[in-house]
Amino acid sequence: MGENKKILLVDDEADIALAFSLGLESNGFSVDAYTSSIKALDNFKSGFYKLALLDIKIPEMDGIELYKKIKDKDKKIKICFISAYDVDHHIVKNYSACIIKKPITIDDLVKKINKEIQEQD
Repeated sequence: MGENKKILLVDDEADIALAFSLGLESNGFSVDAYTSSIKALDNFKSGFYKLALLDIKIPEMDGIELYKKIKDKDKKIKICFISAYDVDHHIVKNYSACIIKKPITIDDLVKKINKEIQEQD
């Protein structure tokens, strides 16, 4: 696996964003967390992140719209949708993204992210 372990995290629930950030950072990842999809997109740097975790149901701009805008800027980034709701797989099947169901333990989140990153390399 490459050295780039930078993660973009976008979740409108601040407590979840903080918990995921702390858990991922304690497992060797560098995390830029946002509770606003607009701010995340404004600060997005192409080629900087290995993976993005995007909550699907976000005010302002939902995770699917954010996915499209990020992919326009960076075709190589791996994206995983995160959601506490049952995700309609028909909606996300047209996107090359994994789906992570909340709640999830940090250990399981780390395993899922490492698996996605390894498949990408």
